Amino acid sequence: MVSTPAPPPGPPVEGAPPGSDDRTLLLVDDDVVFRDRLARAFGRRGFAVQVAGDYDEAIARVQAAAPSMAVVDLRMPGRSGLELVRDLLAIAPSLRITVLTGYGSIATAVDAVRLGAVNYLAKPADADDVLAAFARGTAPPLEAAPIEYRAPSLGRAEWEHIQRVLADCGGNIKKTARRLGIHRRTLQRKLQKYPPDR
Repeated sequence: MVSTPAPPPGPPVEGAPPGSDDRTLLLVDDDVVFRDRLARAFGRRGFAVQVAGDYDEAIARVQAAAPSMAVVDLRMPGRSGLELVRDLLAIAPSLRITVLTGYGSIATAVDAVRLGAVNYLAKPADADDVLAAFARGTAPPLEAAPIEYRAPSLGRAEWEHIQRVLADCGGNIKKTARRLGIHRRTLQRKLQKYPPDR
C-alpha cells in the first residue's frame, strides 16, 4: 500500500473545491502498478494520497477520514465503480470524484457523472490529466444544466461491447471471440478498425 505523508501547506490545488487548500486524495484502482505510479505523482505534487484496490477498502478509507477528492476506476473486481461513486457521495457529499475508464465506454462514464462524479477520463491518465479533469469539473452541477443524451450508434455500441468483453478476457482474442460467438479473424478485423463516431 502506498500512502504519502501529509503535505506542507501550499497554494490552492487546481481542481480543488473553491476556497479550499485541502490536498487529500483517495485513489481507487485494482491495477497496482498504475495506482502506485499515479499515487507517487500526486505525492510529488503535495497531496496526501491514500490508495484502495476495491470497493470495500475505498468505503473504509472514506469512513475513517474523508478526503477532498477521489479518483475511481470504473472497472474493478467485485462491486463496480458506479456503485462506489454513488456510495462514496452518500458518505461524503462534498467529495469530488473523477472516474477513470479503461475500456472506452462513454455511456458508463456519463452514468458516473450523472451519479455525481465531476468528470471522467480514459486510461491511461497521468496526474496532470486528473487535475485538469477536476478543474474542468467545476462547472454547474448536472441538475442545473440540462443534458441532451444521444444514444450511441449501433457501431459504437458494438465497439464498446467488444472492448468490455476483451477487457473481461484479459486481452485474450481467442477467448473473447468465443464469448462473443464470432470467429477469431472477424474479431481481429473489428479490433483493427477505429472506434466509430457516436
